[in-house]
Amino acid sequence: MAGLVVRTLIIALGIGLASKLIPGVEVEGAGTVLVAALLLGLVNALIRPLLVILTFPITILTLGLFLLVIHAGMFGFVAWLLGGFHVSGFFSALFGALIVSLTSTMASWFIGPDGRYQVLIIERREG
Repeated sequence: MAGLVVRTLIIALGIGLASKLIPGVEVEGAGTVLVAALLLGLVNALIRPLLVILTFPITILTLGLFLLVIHAGMFGFVAWLLGGFHVSGFFSALFGALIVSLTSTMASWFIGPDGRYQVLIIERREG
């Protein structure tokens, strides 16, 4: 349960960063950011796998680049579903989704699957 909460907060951080850095991505308030993070998590868990399977041939033809279109579509779909979260176009959705992905990836380096913070310390022993 803690892992779900931490990952939702990380996605919310990514959405907040995207709204500050990307013109065309606007979020009205912290509550909207949290709801958008929950919705994005649900959409990515339920709808995205189906789209990835259905678009597998075009993903192969584009050497995986079509997955970026799917990510942008999920980001834009959440904005369409949620009032107070606005994405002005495809490229805003694409760069917003990239910011959220990068934020999640960087946070996953330090957070384990159970939501606990993990840091790997390597000691060099001379022997």
